[in-house]
Amino acid sequence: MRPSERLGYNPIDGRPALRLPGGKRMMVWVIVNVETWSDTEPMPRTVLTPPAGGIPAPDVPNWAWHEYGNRIGFWRILAALDRQRVPASLAINGQAVEHYPQIARAALDRGWEFIGHGFTQKNMQKVEDERADIRATTRAIESATGVRPRGWLGPGLTETWETPDILVEEGYEYVCDWVLDDQPVELATRTSPIVNIPYTQECNDVAMMLIQHHPAREYFQRAADQFDQLYRDSAESARVMALVVHPYIMGAPHRLKYFEQALQHIRAHEDVEFQTGERILDWYLQARSTPRRHKSLVAD
Repeated sequence: MRPSERLGYNPIDGRPALRLPGGKRMMVWVIVNVETWSDTEPMPRTVLTPPAGGIPAPDVPNWAWHEYGNRIGFWRILAALDRQRVPASLAINGQAVEHYPQIARAALDRGWEFIGHGFTQKNMQKVEDERADIRATTRAIESATGVRPRGWLGPGLTETWETPDILVEEGYEYVCDWVLDDQPVELATRTSPIVNIPYTQECNDVAMMLIQHHPAREYFQRAADQFDQLYRDSAESARVMALVVHPYIMGAPHRLKYFEQALQHIRAHEDVEFQTGERILDWYLQARSTPRRHKSLVAD
């Protein structure tokens, strides 16, 4: 099924208003991505290009760059989230659950949600058997947590033509790959719909730091500006905002403080709630079934 066939055009203006409980206006969720990079394959990303070009094996500098994140950077991010009393969703490769058990345990001890993120950090289009990969990821997470994951984030947001269909058939309830809205939306599949929870490419440290090459302080500035606009938008109808971090990027010593500053900026608003993806899903499914008034089209 083509992406354009999975959902119709539904502009934000004119939609029935979505309301959060307790007078809240927004939900913000933090997604921490923990990945496995094979030391026998080309690196998913590089911080240093090889002097003579090509794809060296082993690629020690770039593998070590990523591994620093799981050895050191994750624990910096964890401490910042603890200080700010913010729950997170852990998007984790199935193999990373096995390779980094202390990370999985730390997230489990804090009640974080685990999201399937592929078995290894590889494009879903390059996975030999997509269904088997999804099943292996599910088994790894369920073995570590005792609970089947409800959400899925494709490695690098990648999907095949069938990914949403297979996810529903394998018991998943939401996906994060479709970065096209500030509210949850439903995607058609060949069986029943799957919900897409708003994710972000803008407040995402991969895009910001590795592709656009901004200084570290850009993370705070952009997150604050994005939040402020969405907060204004939420006066009429609830909004969802995502903050995305990777331990090898935002967990670097010169970047971590800007992530924590973004959390502090958001926490200063009492009518905004930090939540996990599955709690956002539960709210949306309940709100969807509740009669709602339409947003006024008349300007103030």
